[in-house]
Amino acid sequence: MFGKIMNQFYYGKSGKGDYRKEDLPQNRWELFWEMLKIRLSGLCRLNLMDAISWLPALLVALSAVLNGYSALAGFMELQTAGDPAVAGISLPDVLRGLTLQTLLLLVPCIAITGPFTAGVAYVTRNWSRDEHAFVWSDFRDAIKENWKQSLGISAITGIMPLVFYVCWVFYGEMTKESPLFLVPQILSLTIVAVWMCALTYFYPLMVTYKLRFRDLLRNGLLLTVGRLPVSVGLKLLSLVPALIASLVAIFTPYVQWAVLGFGLYYLIIGFSLSRFVGASYANAVFDKYINPRIEGAVVNRGLYKEEDDEDEKPGPEETIIQP
Repeated sequence: MFGKIMNQFYYGKSGKGDYRKEDLPQNRWELFWEMLKIRLSGLCRLNLMDAISWLPALLVALSAVLNGYSALAGFMELQTAGDPAVAGISLPDVLRGLTLQTLLLLVPCIAITGPFTAGVAYVTRNWSRDEHAFVWSDFRDAIKENWKQSLGISAITGIMPLVFYVCWVFYGEMTKESPLFLVPQILSLTIVAVWMCALTYFYPLMVTYKLRFRDLLRNGLLLTVGRLPVSVGLKLLSLVPALIASLVAIFTPYVQWAVLGFGLYYLIIGFSLSRFVGASYANAVFDKYINPRIEGAVVNRGLYKEEDDEDEKPGPEETIIQP
């Protein structure tokens, strides 16, 4: 019985037809679901390696939540007891200081995730276009080849929330004097939003093409602006698990289960699945805007192409032997 199981594992079930070129996915949607089905277990293994890099950021965020809860509980306790010391305490100022401290600590925590994200981007890029990639060795090699540029991208990503928070608070206070300061406040939000959407393209560009850092930034931002509606949609899609967990925590008494489920999702598959979705879309964008401009570049990898059948047709000098 064991021999039959191993035989089916290596050679397939008897009576089942061979996989033909006509069975290849006809479009990107079919390719995405086919590759996701095949690579699902691999994405879980890949996610465990990437999740390690996010542990410092997770610990900082968890500490901030606990400190914020402690500050709020302490303030409410003093206020209930009628302690005169509460009059000299401004809870919004305390929370703003805690937020600023947390964002400062998150800068290096997010910066160290860049090389790991580059490794995930390389593996998911190959898998999403039906190419082979080893989970560990290709992940490690991609980190070695792209660690400088990936650190640059992740360092900017880590600084972005801090700069945005400072600008938002500063210009928010200035709007009390003049509504014109609402313009730079909204502009700071727009810059951060565009950058976060551009992360969909930065890492696939990095592991696919040999680009200088400034060219990497320029191409990633141009693709983001050029495909802005879909880029924003993909970023919002990645926030769905957080939205679901927040709604469960707010409108039900199962706060602990919401936090646990959210954490398990990102521990098991959250990071790699988000990268896989982004890589699938980035491959399509590259095939439309970049690869046709590169001589010899292959487009539509993993998809069925009629010219492949034409290559198999016999030439004029070939003879077909009929039975």
